[in-house]
Amino acid sequence: MMTDSRMQRGQQWLKTLLQLTGINTNIKAELESLATGEGESQEPDSFWLTIDEVNLAPEHIQVLIGPDGTVLDAIQYLANSILNLNQPHEEQASYTVELNGYRVRRQAEIRAIAVGAAEQVRTTGREVEIKSLSSAERRQVHTFLKDFSDLETFSRGKEPHRNLVVRMASPE
Repeated sequence: MMTDSRMQRGQQWLKTLLQLTGINTNIKAELESLATGEGESQEPDSFWLTIDEVNLAPEHIQVLIGPDGTVLDAIQYLANSILNLNQPHEEQASYTVELNGYRVRRQAEIRAIAVGAAEQVRTTGREVEIKSLSSAERRQVHTFLKDFSDLETFSRGKEPHRNLVVRMASPE
């Protein structure tokens, strides 16, 4: 299989960034297979860049993830901004930076939060506001709940106090 140049770019960029902080470790990169079901998706390809934690001290892992994943989110934001800068549309990609299973665990938490909010809205008929999600996490909830045709989601407020709102969809 041909290695995607965007994937290699992401891998190399992250490895270099970590080296600059004195952390020398490998980066595993893989294409996230998005089973959309509706043919070709308009979303750019999505790559997971996983930092190999085998040689990392627990405090390194802690620092790189940061409180509530803030550092990992910042690294991921930088990766997406810098790696897509001045790239033609077909060369753009979306990067998820993973370390020590944090993203996978957090995705499960986000999904549970989304399902909880959906059930609450359906039970009470009132909108539910989900606070303290990063923009990437709000996007995950939007994506996860878009299959729930009786509900709609939108963001309200300004960063850093931007919240996700889930409510009953207005009948067409």
